[in-house]
Amino acid sequence: MDTDELPVVLPSTTASGLSIALHPLPILNISEHLTRLRLQTRTRVPFVIGALLGTQNGRDVEIVNTFELAMEDDGETVDQGFLVTRKEQYKQVFPSLEFIGWYTVAERPTARHIALNEQFTPYSSTPLLLILQPSTVFAASADASGQSLPLKAYEPTLEIRDRKSRSVFVEVPFSVETGEAERIAVDWTAKGGSGGTSLESHLQTQRAAVKMLHDRILLLVKYVSDVIAGSAKKDHATLRALSALIASLPASENKEFREEFDTEYEDVQLTAYLANLTKSANLLNDLVDKHVVLSSSREDRGGMGMRRRGMMGRPTDFDRFH
Repeated sequence: MDTDELPVVLPSTTASGLSIALHPLPILNISEHLTRLRLQTRTRVPFVIGALLGTQNGRDVEIVNTFELAMEDDGETVDQGFLVTRKEQYKQVFPSLEFIGWYTVAERPTARHIALNEQFTPYSSTPLLLILQPSTVFAASADASGQSLPLKAYEPTLEIRDRKSRSVFVEVPFSVETGEAERIAVDWTAKGGSGGTSLESHLQTQRAAVKMLHDRILLLVKYVSDVIAGSAKKDHATLRALSALIASLPASENKEFREEFDTEYEDVQLTAYLANLTKSANLLNDLVDKHVVLSSSREDRGGMGMRRRGMMGRPTDFDRFH
């Protein structure tokens, strides 16, 4: 078998001695980087790459911050000049932070990631790789070390196969670590900042929750469709969990439920209509009041003008009839 066809990630039985603590700021930076490139390139999974900054004490690694990286025109080579410049700039502001690895967006590591990882060895002997997997369906398993976030951390190592060595990755478990200041900042960001009212913040939170639920439902539907089509591996624990979830939902196709739902929907629509009608009536009332005030002021000015003409000696109605 050709070496290039071999997987670049060692089996889960191979354990790594690293202990990684991931802070919320890198997660937010990577998510923002991916979202911005999606809007700019109009592609679902654009090529995202950036550097990881943090501290390392023995086998304990702490990822604290990130910054974006640039690529050469060939799309396969990292712009080393840009990397060095940005690293030195961050070093001046955060002297304790070192370059400890890089991040990207993909379903799993490939040979391309091995080649990219070797370009970072001048700055770190074992650069870590943090991969964001936004479209991966995590099947339920009995492994207690499974991560709840769509992130995977990998450590580079060497594998000896057929008396030949090759670079591979070993998956490393991580934990999310945060301080009091970071919790306040993340909560402030999740609520949309300090601007706006509490109602807007509440509605934004509900919208984000509904959107997240919708995205997860789409992932589950895609997973079941792939299992039926035979393109995804069947996991009985996941399918049993889905069956139990569907069975726990209330029946929504019977006639009584549909009539009650339609009644509630019509009541909500009628309430919204009455609120808009009341608001329109108030606006119309204000407009009428302003028109009355303006008309009254014009009449007052007209009466004063006629009195002035009488005082200047011109004939008035009193002079004509008396």
